Amino acid sequence: MINTTPRNVLIADDEPLARERIRRLVEALPDYRVCGEAGDGHEALDQVARCNPDVVLLDIRMPGMDGMEAAERLAALDSPPAVIFCTAYDHYAISAFEVQAVAYLLKPVRREDLADALARASRINRLQLQALQARDRNGGEQLAVKSHRGTELIEMGQVYYCEADQKYVTVHHSQGETLTDHTLKELEARFPDHLLRIHRHTLVGVRYIRSLTRDGDGHWFLELTDRHARLPVSRRHASTVREWLNEHLAGQG
Repeated sequence: MINTTPRNVLIADDEPLARERIRRLVEALPDYRVCGEAGDGHEALDQVARCNPDVVLLDIRMPGMDGMEAAERLAALDSPPAVIFCTAYDHYAISAFEVQAVAYLLKPVRREDLADALARASRINRLQLQALQARDRNGGEQLAVKSHRGTELIEMGQVYYCEADQKYVTVHHSQGETLTDHTLKELEARFPDHLLRIHRHTLVGVRYIRSLTRDGDGHWFLELTDRHARLPVSRRHASTVREWLNEHLAGQG
């Protein structure tokens, strides 16, 4: 069966007129739809987390985070979107392919060249297809966080736990720790398939839950896989965690 679902395209360019022109070119193609627009690299990463595009059409020279840095951060994802550079400058071409760009188009972008580049981005090999299917099973979701290092994209499937301390939340993940001003309540509502509440101050990544234990004083703790962490579980949430474990174990059996 031929998949007729349109592929999502994100347009990132600091010039509104350039974005409008590229949008018209994309929307003239039957198999693609524009899912979002961004004016710089930071916004592009944020939009990637929000609309999960298949392809990003990325300008290079943009204020703040430029397109090359944004592409480097996208390339570090488990299942990154395809990147097609659309730029007025030809001397970035070698660097573009170092960040695994599918194509490098010079402005003004011609409709035929864009169609060809998008078609190339769609011809994925079997391993890429498996990665995309795995992304779909796991939600393929990312969290965009603005920090002192710039905008970071965190794969939700790589989050061990989130811990609140006063007005900030620390996200503990496979690449380290990231401080965010997102609240636990916001994260819990946005990523219910990834995060489980175990305490007023803590959400845990469900894929890393190993076991629930109780000490001699009656206090509950959660053991995590791939991480030497023993997180306290409140009495209020202990039953929810037990139910999750029972359902998970039953689903594996």
